[in-house]
Amino acid sequence: MSAAEDNLTAVLYNVNDLRLENRPIPVPKDDEVLLEMHCVGICGSDVHYLVKGAIGDFVVKEPMIMGHEASGVVAKIGKDVKNLKPGDRVAIEPGVPCRRCSFCKEGNYNLCPDIIFCATPPCHGNLTRYYAHAADFCYKLPDYLSMEEGALLEPLSVGVHACRKANVTLGSTVLITGSGPIGLVSLIAAKAMGASKVLVTDVVTQRLNLAKGFGADGVLSIRKYDTETSLAEKVKEALGGSPSVCIECSGAESSIRLSLVAVKSGGTVVLVGMGPSEVKVPLINACCREVVIKGVFRYANDYSLALDLLANGKVDIRKMITHHFSIEETIQAYDTARTGQGNPVKVMIHCNK
Repeated sequence: MSAAEDNLTAVLYNVNDLRLENRPIPVPKDDEVLLEMHCVGICGSDVHYLVKGAIGDFVVKEPMIMGHEASGVVAKIGKDVKNLKPGDRVAIEPGVPCRRCSFCKEGNYNLCPDIIFCATPPCHGNLTRYYAHAADFCYKLPDYLSMEEGALLEPLSVGVHACRKANVTLGSTVLITGSGPIGLVSLIAAKAMGASKVLVTDVVTQRLNLAKGFGADGVLSIRKYDTETSLAEKVKEALGGSPSVCIECSGAESSIRLSLVAVKSGGTVVLVGMGPSEVKVPLINACCREVVIKGVFRYANDYSLALDLLANGKVDIRKMITHHFSIEETIQAYDTARTGQGNPVKVMIHCNK
């Protein structure tokens, strides 16, 4: 392969300024592999960077290649790579930590201050035809898993991490607020970890119906005039008692408040959804009932578990994918994700010719 070959790449220059351009094919380092990219999903964070130019302290200050939910095929390997060979189909864990700091050594590498995470400023992503990545953060896919499933390992790992942080186990009763992609993967993970009942909330009927298809034991449609107290009673009625775990996946203040009020005393609330930087919550109520509140940031040591979950064949996660586009149609794909036209859940971009 030469630099003259087609390496079509999606680059965000500014707010609502996403462009397709040809870039040189990267040369893998000694511990990296060069990947011919196949599938890249669009995440809510990708859309947020497109329309806002920032998420919290992560600000797009110069052109950034998009994409982090991805799979590809190994095209070349660095001289020190032993775990992969050309032709291997892999899922890509998009965050590569320093491996040396205390967080990395303690196993919490998602908190590494020097982590290089795809499509998080100032780091480039992988929505391109060819991309180089650390070999030890690429996971070989079994032949019976598709490239789409490989790309969906990224959001699924978020759900696995959230459920592990919440200590979901056999017999847990779980409330999941928000039935978007992260709510759905949290549902999948909770059921796989033994939750006896899972109730999912949302404002969109189509997403609640999708949650039913992924095994939700009940769904609850949220209306604007519902109070958190009345909703907490509906949750209790639907689950036969207050949930032992609440996994908040929407980022909405109202849903965070519902989670804190609905969870049983001594239960756990895990905050996954990214919303406003500050929210007003009934904190004293939660403290008096010894509610445990945990934050979740991406994942750590969860990709292999997510892969095992898919490999057992009990879940068809591909049902999350509602739209398919080629890399040449990236602008249209992002418009679909941004506007919600056609009720998208997961938009998938195919990079291979």
